[in-house]
Amino acid sequence: MTKRKTILVADDDPDVRMQLALALDAAGYEVLEAEGQESAEEVLLKSHPDLCIFDLMMEEMDSGFVLCHEAKRTFPDTPVILLTAVTSQTGIDFTSQTPEQRAWVKADLMLHKPVLSEQLVARVRQLLAAREGSAAGAQ
Repeated sequence: MTKRKTILVADDDPDVRMQLALALDAAGYEVLEAEGQESAEEVLLKSHPDLCIFDLMMEEMDSGFVLCHEAKRTFPDTPVILLTAVTSQTGIDFTSQTPEQRAWVKADLMLHKPVLSEQLVARVRQLLAAREGSAAGAQ
């Protein structure tokens, strides 16, 4: 039996966490939840998830960026998705499309809230497949 991939979801909105957890669980993933930056840091270090999904703004306006940097520093090959409602609220578009943006943001992908469950699951599968492909190529 194959071990289910583990995904850490950190968001200060319990409704968003529940929506993401339900979609990811239905897609066959084990979901670990954290309600903020501090609890996410603890779960990250204890569990070494296969992929992380962080809300951009939680306790602090940069909580997601901080978590992303911590995840990439500790586990560089672990994909990170940042979710943000900043664009719809402020008009400021945070993306990670160019190499320069990805170098600064550190996230493998940024998605704007609200995100459709199907879109999220498809992107999670892409990132995990790419990770496994690069790990197999390194052997």
